[in-house]
Amino acid sequence: MSPLQEQLIALGAVFEAAALVDRIARTGQAPTAQLGCMLGSLLVRNPDTTQEIYGGDDLNLREGYRVLVGALERDSSSLQREPLRYALAMIGLERQLAKRDDMLQIIGSRLDQIQQQVEHFGITHENVVASFGGLYQDTLSTFRQRIQVQGDMRHLQQPDNAAKIRALLLSGIRSARLWRQLGGHRWQMVISRRKLLDALYPRLRSQPDDQ
Repeated sequence: MSPLQEQLIALGAVFEAAALVDRIARTGQAPTAQLGCMLGSLLVRNPDTTQEIYGGDDLNLREGYRVLVGALERDSSSLQREPLRYALAMIGLERQLAKRDDMLQIIGSRLDQIQQQVEHFGITHENVVASFGGLYQDTLSTFRQRIQVQGDMRHLQQPDNAAKIRALLLSGIRSARLWRQLGGHRWQMVISRRKLLDALYPRLRSQPDDQ
């Protein structure tokens, strides 16, 4: 797998987290497989490949790829504005997190504790999701730059949905960190737009449509 393909998986995961946040905010629902994929990515240490972080393939990232394609194509009919805004905000927050070794240490320690919970309850159990959400609340949500999620207040005010949204933001920021470690940068989405699209189209065509 080429370095660009590795980067696209990580960037696709950032946009997948953003798409799921938007879906929960608007509908109160998120597919369990995609939620589990993103939350599970927070606990993978020392993977052999980027795909391994997301369960061994990128099938659960296809919604994120679609949002990314819509943003890169600059077509107003396919552009999903809120997920794009969330994705760019997560990339921005990751840059701030990178300067905070103390916070990175806290996150690492807390993720070790959550790993033990996962072994007992499973990755998408409400207790585990609440722990991920609490970790985001105690760390990244203390930055001056906050991600304002828009949606239906009936869904946003439910504690379980709020925890899922925070947990997904945490996973998106982790993927943004991975994307940067693999050589990705924000200007790439402007300067290398056509190159990214050329690499993305085959990934979408090789994946099954949503049922």
